[in-house]
Formats: sequence, structure tokens, C-alpha cells
Amino acid sequence: MKTVTQTILYRQALIKYSEKYGVTKAAIRYKTNRQYIYRWKKRYDGTLASLEDRSHRPHHHPNEHTADELKLIADMRKRNANSGLVVFWVKLRQRGYTRSVTGLYRVLRRQGQMAVKPPNPKYIAKPYEQMHYPGQRVQIDVKFVPAACIVGEAKGQNFYQYTAIDEYSRFRYLEAFEEHSSYSSAVFLEHLQKRFPFKIECVQTDNGQEFTKRLGNTENPTPTLFESRLEQCGIRHKLIKPYTPRHNGKVERSHRKDNEYFYATHTFYSFDDFKKQLSVHNRNYNNFPMRPLNWKSPAQYIKAFIQNGEVF
Repeated sequence: MKTVTQTILYRQALIKYSEKYGVTKAAIRYKTNRQYIYRWKKRYDGTLASLEDRSHRPHHHPNEHTADELKLIADMRKRNANSGLVVFWVKLRQRGYTRSVTGLYRVLRRQGQMAVKPPNPKYIAKPYEQMHYPGQRVQIDVKFVPAACIVGEAKGQNFYQYTAIDEYSRFRYLEAFEEHSSYSSAVFLEHLQKRFPFKIECVQTDNGQEFTKRLGNTENPTPTLFESRLEQCGIRHKLIKPYTPRHNGKVERSHRKDNEYFYATHTFYSFDDFKKQLSVHNRNYNNFPMRPLNWKSPAQYIKAFIQNGEVF
């Protein structure tokens, strides 16, 4: 017995009084009937637990599951141990079960036959290929400027941020564009080669139409302007797996940081205004210390490597 209630103490006092003065006087004294006293006297065995209320739940119900239905549920559960409630109910109905899904739920709960959901297989990432020098691989992607940042006369226009980030040094180059196309990508690549202080060996992008036509509708896609420019410059083009942006993780993460530290606090009244503010943001980024670089900035990391071949 977990708790002793006032009702239990009342029944005990009633029984003791009736044993001393009789059932009639006890009924008068405690304002109850004799049958009530006799019933609890018969049940009382000297312990308070015997004076507790018993369950009022009926032993039988006219609509309870039959033995055949319970056997069907048990047999089906053995063959469908991991099936969810609704799926399991549908399978039972296909075999003549007529009860509601809520009735099935109560039976499964009462008999401990609820489905045990197996754990989802964990994603095991492949070991990341570490870069050993600047320019070994550069990730490129395009970010759509949030419409809320474009105000004034420029409101309603579309601005785009082209981003290139060196995987080894985290050095970035950002450029603003009004057009999102393969031509813009080719122009960005040309400017990137002039601004990056090292030779680029490989460029990694997603499968967007501004970079490649590989996922287009044509069977034999022709090279885009961007791909042609890469080939002219002797730069290898690596495409990530379709619909897997995490493979371009460094540039994707840098875009998330741009949202937090740049676009969340800046507005642009014209394309020239956006271009100037983006240039300042890029300069601040390249001169800010980073933990992956042992708290050196990308610019410092690049400078030390170029001058001394030094790695922090």
C-alpha cells in the first residue's frame, strides 16, 4: 500500500468502534448503515491494506476481444514485429479483423505487444581528404541575396554572391553579380584567378546550370562557358554528388556565416552599394583569425605559406 487515506482510517475506526459498542451504535455514531460495517468487518484482516478500495473494473465486457481475435493479433505480431499501429491494423483487416484502430491500440498496450521501432542506420561519413597546399582545391558556389536585404529603388531586383573558398587556407573571394548564369560563372573564374595569390589546380562545384549541363535534359550536353574556361586554364573540374551539398561543406558553411554576420545586419539600396559592402565583408573575413587555422587569419596563413612554406 503506497498511501494511507482518510477513508481507510475512517473504516478502521468504524470497525474498532463496532467491536467495542456493537454494529448498531457504530452505524449511528458514524452515520452509515449496518451493511456497510458488516462488509468491511468481513474484509478486515488487521492490516490497513485490506481496507483499500478494490478495482471497479469489470471482469468481463460484452464487446471485449474474443480468444480468436487475440490469437490472430499474437500470430500476426510475430510476423510483423516492427510494423507500426496503422500498418499492423490494415494487415489485420485484410485477414478479417473488424475492430477499430483504437481498440487494437488498447489491446497491444495491455499485452505489451506495441511495435519496437528499429533504430535508423547511422550515416558514416567518408574520411575527408585533407589539402596540403593552397590552390589544391577551391570550392565555388552561388548564394542568392535575401530579398529582405534589398530595399529602396533596388527592391524587387535579384543580386547574387559568387563565392570561392580555398580548402587549405579558407581564403575567400566574393563577387557581386546581377545575373545567375554560366557567363557570370566564367567571368567570376577569370577574376578569381587574378585575385587569388596562388595557382588553382582544381575547382569543385555543385551540379547547377551555371556550372554544368550534366543534369540537363540533353543526352550529350555541351560544355558550358564555365567548363570551357576551366579547360582553357588547365584547371580540373570536380562535381559533387547530386543533391549532396554537404560535399561542398566549406563554402556552404561560409554562406551560413554570411547570413548571420552580414545579411542579417545589412541592407542594399543599389547594386553598386551591395558590391561595395560585399567587398568590405570579404576583406574582413580574410583578415579574421580562425580556429581551424590555429587562430591565424586566412591572409596570414597564405602569406606564411608563400614566403616560407610555413604551416602553423
